[in-house]
Amino acid sequence: METQLIRKYNIPGPRYTSYPTVPFWNSEGISKENWLQSAKISFDESNDSEGVSVYIHLPFCESLCTFCACHKHITKRHDVEDDYIDSVIKEWQLYVSHFGKTPQIRELHLGGGTPTFFSANNLQRLMDGIFESATKHPQHEFSFEGHPNNTTREHLQTLYDAGFRRVSYGVQDYNTKVQKAIHRLQPRENVANVTKWAREIGYTSISHDLVFGLPFQSLEDVLFTIEKTNELRPDRIAFYSYAHVPWVKGVGQRGFQEKDLPSNETKRALYETGKQLLEDCGYIEIGMDHFALRTDSLYKATVHKTLHRNFMGYSANKTQLMVGLGMSSIADSWYAFAQNVKTVKEYQSLVGEGKFPLLRGHELSSEDLVIRKHILNIMCHFETSWEDDALQFPELPASLTRLEELEKDGLVHISDTDLKVPEVARPFVRNICMAFDLRLQKNKPTTQLFSSVV
Repeated sequence: METQLIRKYNIPGPRYTSYPTVPFWNSEGISKENWLQSAKISFDESNDSEGVSVYIHLPFCESLCTFCACHKHITKRHDVEDDYIDSVIKEWQLYVSHFGKTPQIRELHLGGGTPTFFSANNLQRLMDGIFESATKHPQHEFSFEGHPNNTTREHLQTLYDAGFRRVSYGVQDYNTKVQKAIHRLQPRENVANVTKWAREIGYTSISHDLVFGLPFQSLEDVLFTIEKTNELRPDRIAFYSYAHVPWVKGVGQRGFQEKDLPSNETKRALYETGKQLLEDCGYIEIGMDHFALRTDSLYKATVHKTLHRNFMGYSANKTQLMVGLGMSSIADSWYAFAQNVKTVKEYQSLVGEGKFPLLRGHELSSEDLVIRKHILNIMCHFETSWEDDALQFPELPASLTRLEELEKDGLVHISDTDLKVPEVARPFVRNICMAFDLRLQKNKPTTQLFSSVV
């Protein structure tokens, strides 16, 4: 890829797991009553057919990884598990009571934090509490994030018995110097063990998460990590760009100096070379940052154009309603978003009082909904169309005008009725989405909110 294009377009921008993105939610937020009304409407429209998604945030970690931008709570005390699980189950029961009908769960994901911080017995208790008042959709897909250092065979078997068939392991990089810099020491043997156990138990989709652009990381490190990953042959590989956002996460991302990070050009070379090796190994690029074997559901969703993107990332299934449970989690009714409070103490206190632990939210306008569809189309399918009158909006001409420079550079093809992103331009997909992002265009941030796009 030409260095001049990287320099030209490598600007801060959102990753578009939602539209509007969180920094541009309405300042007045959303009332509890309006959020619950929106969630109930969405539940009634979708539960009997596609079902609902549930994301459960399990925030505890025993140590801080300095590359991580997630909401977490660092502790070595495992006596925190019981009270937290009690709170998550109570919050779920608040939603079920509001819905007035048994939810049918299509997708369920345990994220963190470190879900495998919790004992297998407590994860079983969590699942029992959720499904005491819910059923599994016939095509359900349940997944969780496992830490290779503390995921046990018991964890894997317990969750498999509860219906889980997909697990994701955070690998990042196999170079010890890089691991020390990000405070994430984990031998490859641990990754190999948990991958082997998952296969033996019967998991049908195993994912390894790799990160490029880490401190001290070289091209040789990336190639070595991918080669060793390919030997274990996971079904999916996420190849993420390290998002250096210390202005957001503070000291957690100040565990090394700026000079220890690869330059923008070097970082892009890490991706381009890594991508080529992944493709040589038989992995197909899916959306942004993701690769999958042809046998995996994520690849099949790409072929059938059913790929979806939400706060959990890319998904092979789309549900209209996603319920977020736990500290800091975000829920999505399609018509509105709502995020929970961001500390364990406040979350457990509010739920203990029988209150929905909402911090903030956003009700989508009719314009938001149209823009959201376009951005989803671009992020998932690398194309969108406004041939249908329902997908037109007053500022569409202005959005297309903002794309003229990218079109001159061969990074987007625009006709009278549609837009297509050529394969060579996929690294710039966030730039293309930003042209449609009216809230970003109307409220240009005065401080840096996002990581660089390329």
